[in-house]
Amino acid sequence: MATRISKTLLVASIGLLALVIVINNLTDYNANFRYIQHVLSMDTVLADSQLTWRAVSSSGLQKAAYGAIIGVETAIAALCLGGALRLLSVVNSDRVTFNRAKATAIYGLTLAFLFWFVGFMVVAGEWFTMWQSLEWNGQQPAFRFIGCVGFVLLYLSLADGDLPD
Repeated sequence: MATRISKTLLVASIGLLALVIVINNLTDYNANFRYIQHVLSMDTVLADSQLTWRAVSSSGLQKAAYGAIIGVETAIAALCLGGALRLLSVVNSDRVTFNRAKATAIYGLTLAFLFWFVGFMVVAGEWFTMWQSLEWNGQQPAFRFIGCVGFVLLYLSLADGDLPD
């Protein structure tokens, strides 16, 4: 029982993290949008970078990218929090039922892992060379999110046995 409760709470924690990020992005839109603008425009990368041809300077495209980011974060929050509620609803069930109930949470955690890894490490970090920016480099926070999400995804994916009588 303790393992099932632990898994449920950890999934809910990732959902809560994503929800707070969405709230922050919506309530402090301009401050967070500036981050997206700098990363996409590549205006703070090394002056002699040969990769700035990749820059996206269109405000419309930057806003669309930011909207997509908020949308994915919202989906992560919904899937993880919904998945945690689903797990909670079957926490006392047999192992087959509990293990099947993990699907929504696994989708949410997988989306979160892909979002922070592909979105922030691959696309922002490498394609837009965010790593070259001293001021607008979000790779370390993204890596922390990837580590936490990856741990919860692996832990949740472990099969659960039946509860003792």
